[in-house]
Amino acid sequence: MDVRSGLDDDATLERAALDVLDANWTGSATVPAVGRYPHQWSWDSAFVAIGLARRRWSRACAELLSLFAGQWSTGMLPHIVFDRATGESYYPGPSLWRSAACAAAPRRVVTSGLTQPPMQACAVWWIWRYAPDRDEALGFVRRAWPSLIAQHHYLASARDLGGAGLAAIIHPWESGLDDSPAWDAPLAALPLVRYAYALEAWQTDSNHDRYVWLAMRYRDAGYDPGYLRDEHPFAVEDPLFNGIWLSSCMALAELAGAIGADPAPFEEAADRIRAALLGRLWNGAFYARDLRAGSLIPVCTVGGFGPLLDPGMPGQVVDVLVQLLESRFLGPSGYPVPSCEVRALEFDRSTYWRGPSWVNTNWLLWQAAEVHGLDALRSLLAASTLRLVRQAGFRECFDPFDGMGRGCRDFSWSAALTLDLLAR
Repeated sequence: MDVRSGLDDDATLERAALDVLDANWTGSATVPAVGRYPHQWSWDSAFVAIGLARRRWSRACAELLSLFAGQWSTGMLPHIVFDRATGESYYPGPSLWRSAACAAAPRRVVTSGLTQPPMQACAVWWIWRYAPDRDEALGFVRRAWPSLIAQHHYLASARDLGGAGLAAIIHPWESGLDDSPAWDAPLAALPLVRYAYALEAWQTDSNHDRYVWLAMRYRDAGYDPGYLRDEHPFAVEDPLFNGIWLSSCMALAELAGAIGADPAPFEEAADRIRAALLGRLWNGAFYARDLRAGSLIPVCTVGGFGPLLDPGMPGQVVDVLVQLLESRFLGPSGYPVPSCEVRALEFDRSTYWRGPSWVNTNWLLWQAAEVHGLDALRSLLAASTLRLVRQAGFRECFDPFDGMGRGCRDFSWSAALTLDLLAR
């Protein structure tokens, strides 16, 4: 849907977004894009559920319940739940992950062995907030509650590899920002390997072979948490992942109050994550910490604004981050928000997560602006994001200078979050 005309009217844009989500619906879940991404991805589904919460409430619930069916007994929510019919059409598919060989994995579906940013509690909160029926809403929250609690317990128990209260990602795919330059240094410390990875046109280096190597190392260790702590060569505390985790803790606190549970443990968890973010990742901006090198990674990306989702972030930190966003991300680009600081050596306007603008990170920053009452920034982000999709359609990402669509067409989270922006 790359037609500039016809999407200027809000009602037409809304219908077009719903058409995309209908086309990408499998009957149980929404794929990110037919063809290239034929399975269910974890945080994609969270964004889809958020976008559908006010339009197709029951389907928003079904989206998350489908994802929860792939949860491991450890509480790990996998980043991919595979469609068996098309499993090996995407690489790496089920044959690489071999989840069926792991006792902790579910029996009825096949999944990856990694996770992604824990957006699901936020999505459940959205569904609860916008439910047409209060009793049905509470029933859904109670049904989702055990999965959310298990997910958060897993992050706190198995992923606090640095011992300071932050969850570590153990693979770039877990960040959601797969090709971010923030991962260049920890990846460069790994062996150079060649697996004949099927590169797309936008993939230009050997890092994707290293991605496969990392996944195989973890798989061959039996997906053992002890291996992650002691041996796995990639371990990074990411500000976006942990900012989303903190936001999900706050969502759990509100949901707990709704169903008569104690919100205090989730409020305390949010406090711990906030203190660790400030103590370990803050150095005039939020940077990822390479646990194996024992140092911050001095690359400024859109992920560094993840902690802005926290309503309890100190005001002086918020002020510095907003100034950084406006001066080094929004100012130099015509179609914000670029995924990497525009003046950085690593910036590349044409390569995924190294430059292009994305609807989902724009939406997260828009949420952060709302949390902190930054009305001008909130309006700018909403208008800029809607301008992108009106101009180029529901693309996977966009050139930050001319707004040209890049990657897949009819991308689900771009359509879903457009619905949420239009609703508010």
